[in-house]
Amino acid sequence: MTRTTSAVARALERIERLDPALHAFVEVWPEEALAREREAVDRRLPLGGRPFAVKGLSGIRSYAARRLIAAGGVPVGATSVPGPGTYWQTWGQGARGRTVNPWRADRTPGGSSAGSAVAVAAGMVELATGSDGAGSVRIPAAWCGVFGLKTTNGLLPSPDRSGLASAGVLARSAAQAERWLRPVLEDGGPPGAAPAPAPLSPLPPGASSLPAVYSDDLGFAEVDPEVAAVVRAAVDRLVARGAVRLLERDAGLLDPVDAWTAVRGGAPDDPAAVRVRRGNDERLAALLDGGALLLTPATPNRPHGHEGPGGLYSTALTWAFNLSGHPAASLPAGFTGDGCPVGLQVVAPHGADVRLLAAARTLEDALPPARRPPAAGEE
Repeated sequence: MTRTTSAVARALERIERLDPALHAFVEVWPEEALAREREAVDRRLPLGGRPFAVKGLSGIRSYAARRLIAAGGVPVGATSVPGPGTYWQTWGQGARGRTVNPWRADRTPGGSSAGSAVAVAAGMVELATGSDGAGSVRIPAAWCGVFGLKTTNGLLPSPDRSGLASAGVLARSAAQAERWLRPVLEDGGPPGAAPAPAPLSPLPPGASSLPAVYSDDLGFAEVDPEVAAVVRAAVDRLVARGAVRLLERDAGLLDPVDAWTAVRGGAPDDPAAVRVRRGNDERLAALLDGGALLLTPATPNRPHGHEGPGGLYSTALTWAFNLSGHPAASLPAGFTGDGCPVGLQVVAPHGADVRLLAAARTLEDALPPARRPPAAGEE
């Protein structure tokens, strides 16, 4: 009789085979992972010993990782983040070298949840944890062609004292992320966490197309025309298939760059920062009124080379929602002509994390199936 290889064993085999070229991991824990899998199976825990990765060496201590382990998930290793002393534009440093994009090795995977995105895209794990203070989950998700979610700020504990960073996850799809996240989000977070306002339930049965507003630049970003065209084509497809109903609402925001920088630098009461935050909070309240979604490109640019983006902010379309605290996700929208993935960002009202997951699942069902990158090899 042929013995079935366990899910953790398969994940460890793929990591051993693929990571020498991709550099997604800084540490791998084979013995501990196999022991955790046996325990999860024996105890018949909900996740049944499914393998996942954690962002960085400290990720194993995160609230999300602890909840996933308690539900029977198995952490198999820690993924790469920017190396010490590097600028934020430097995306990932694995155990064997810099982390590369699985679609094009000459491009960055994005960051700072670099290795998490690569590990998921290459099929080394089903899910990886991340954290997002300016786009650190959504940008690598977009550039690696996977799904990435930033949760509502304050919903789950975060060690970031500025309040900008929020827990997140990366998975092959919103449907897969939703299955994993139920144990984390179903109770609305731990005791003492900020309460999650309604709606926290999935879309009602029989709901028609999702009300949404589309903006390619939020009124201030300089967006690569081809990136904008890929996302616009995806939105047009969503409308044509009845998944989305576009609303005529002003999606222009104030450029958050100086406000984000002030808050990150420990000056949240800076008058200019306060003005921008209040202005954008008012605009977003009107824009998302009634549960509407906001759709934008996840990044204004395509994956750049490992030398960095120069003066271009890859965060231009993401960090406004770290300031405002809204949940936001990136899902695969298509590719530029040079073979680089492009992400569609979806922003929802405060606390609507579970509803955002359900909406993202509806959107991805209406889009072409996400492809596996060449670096993933054969299954």
